[in-house]
Amino acid sequence: MPHKNTCLLNRKEAADYLGVSMGTLAVWDCTKRRQLNPVKIGKLVHYRLADLDQFLDQRLSD
Repeated sequence: MPHKNTCLLNRKEAADYLGVSMGTLAVWDCTKRRQLNPVKIGKLVHYRLADLDQFLDQRLSD
């Protein structure tokens, strides 16, 4: 299994993982409303699993 820091999820996988729609995730990226640190590879957007886990941890501690 890949290391958490190198495991990339596409936008659909990331949205499913966070429990939000792909549209919500796109708006968060565009407006910088949430710090998810998207990784652009060509025209595609990916997210590090470690960054998504950190985001979820922060939401749980707020």
